[in-house]
Amino acid sequence: MPKRTDIHKIMVIGSGPIIIGQAAEFDYAGSQACTSLREEGYEVILINSNPATIMTDSAIADRVYIEPLTVEFAKRVIFKERPDAILGSLGGQTGLNLVVELAKDGILDEFGVEVLGTDIDAINQAEDRERFRSLMQQLQEPVPESAICHTIEDAVAFAQTEGYPLVVRPAYTLGGTGGGFAHNEEELRHISDTGLKMSPVHQILVEQSIAGYKEIEYEVMRDAKDNAIVVCNMENLDPVGIHTGDSIVTAPVQTLTDRENQMLRNASLKIIRALHICGGCNVQLALDPASFKYYVIEVNPRVSRSSALASKATGYPIARISAKLAVGLGLDEIINPITKTSYACFEPALDYIVTKFPRLPFDKFPNADRQLGTQMKATGEVMAIGRTFEESFLKAVRSLEIKVDHIEKKEFHKAAKEELYLKIKARDDERIFAIAQWIRNGYSMAEIQSLTHIDYWYLESFEEDH
Repeated sequence: MPKRTDIHKIMVIGSGPIIIGQAAEFDYAGSQACTSLREEGYEVILINSNPATIMTDSAIADRVYIEPLTVEFAKRVIFKERPDAILGSLGGQTGLNLVVELAKDGILDEFGVEVLGTDIDAINQAEDRERFRSLMQQLQEPVPESAICHTIEDAVAFAQTEGYPLVVRPAYTLGGTGGGFAHNEEELRHISDTGLKMSPVHQILVEQSIAGYKEIEYEVMRDAKDNAIVVCNMENLDPVGIHTGDSIVTAPVQTLTDRENQMLRNASLKIIRALHICGGCNVQLALDPASFKYYVIEVNPRVSRSSALASKATGYPIARISAKLAVGLGLDEIINPITKTSYACFEPALDYIVTKFPRLPFDKFPNADRQLGTQMKATGEVMAIGRTFEESFLKAVRSLEIKVDHIEKKEFHKAAKEELYLKIKARDDERIFAIAQWIRNGYSMAEIQSLTHIDYWYLESFEEDH
C-alpha cells in the first residue's frame, strides 16, 4: 500500500518538558518522526513547549510552535495551520493524552483533522484499564485479579476481598506516576488518593501483586496491513515491583528458555494485532520463574523509553519507521534507513548483549526517598554493548558518572552482614553494589536470591565480575 497522497500537512505533538519519569528519549523519537515525514514530502507542523531540545530546532519541522501542550493552545495552532492530520503517538504520554483530549473536544472533527497511526479507539482500549482488561479476557490472555476503582472506598473494598499486597496503577499516566504498592489499608488509601488525582480520567486499577515475577518486554511493530514483527525482547534484571525505567535491563533476554520466549512473543503479537496498533508498541509481561505461568502487565500504544533503547540496541529506527507506517506505508515497503538494504519487515538479530543501567539523580536530590517502586525516578539511562553480559554490564557501570569503575562502593567494604542485608532489602539505587559486596564477602547466594528474586544467572555473573 503506497503512502497517502490525500494528506499534505501533518501536525506532530511533542513531549513537553524533560521531567523525572519522562526523559529525553521522547525528544529523540519526535525528532526522528518529523525527519521521516519530511523525507516523504509532507509539510510538518510541530508543537512542543520545550525550547531546549533538538526537536524544536528550526531545521526539524517546517514550522515550530513553542507553546504549552494544552487543548487551548493546540486548538489555536489547528485553527491557524489547518493540518490534514495529527500524529501524537511519538510524543510520549503527553502527546498521546493531548490527542485524546483534542478528539473529545471535537476540534479534530470540526476541522477534519485525521488521527494518524494508532487511532483514538485503540489508544483508549490500551490506556483505559477497564477496556484493556476486558480485551485481554476476550483474547484469553491472563491478567492479574483486579478491580477498576473510581473512589478510595472501591479500592478498600477490593482489598478486603483479595488481601494484600496490592498494586495501584492509574489510567493515562506516564512512568507509573501516582501508582505504587500497598501492604496495608493506610498505604492503599494514600496511594489510591494520589493515583485518582493524577489520572486524567480519575480511574485506577487495583490488582493483585505479582512482585517477584520476571519482567519481560517486547518491542513490537505493526502496519495497517496487519504485518507485525518483534523488533527486540528485553529482560529486566529486577523482578516485577520496580518500574522498568528504574530497572537494569538486558537485550536480548538472557534467562528465558526458547519455549518461554516463543510463548511471550506470540502473546505480544496477538495483543498488538487485537488492538489494531499502527506503529511501535511496547508490551510488558510478567513470567513466573517457577512455571510457564505469565500475566500481561500493560501495553503502551506509542513509542516509549523502551522503544528508544530497542532502537539503539538493534539499529532498527522504531520512531522513524512508525512515522512512515502512520502515512500508509507497509513494513514490506520501507527500506531500513540504517542498513539501506533490508526491509523494515525483517526482524533484527543480535550477536551481542546490551545492558541498560538507569541514572538515578539522588546525588542531586540527597533528601529524596531512594526506595524504588512502580513509580519511575530515573532521569535518564546509559546503554552499553559487549560480547558478554559481564562486559556490557561493567561498561554501563563505568558510564554512569557516579565515581565508580566497578560494581563496588567503598562505603560497603566494612559493612556488617546485617547492614548489607537491610540495604539490599530496601530496594534503592545502591542495592546492586550491596549485592556485589554480599557476594564478595562469600555470604549465601540462596539467601540473597530469595530476598531479591533476581535470577541465579545474573547473580552468578556478578560473582564472575566481583
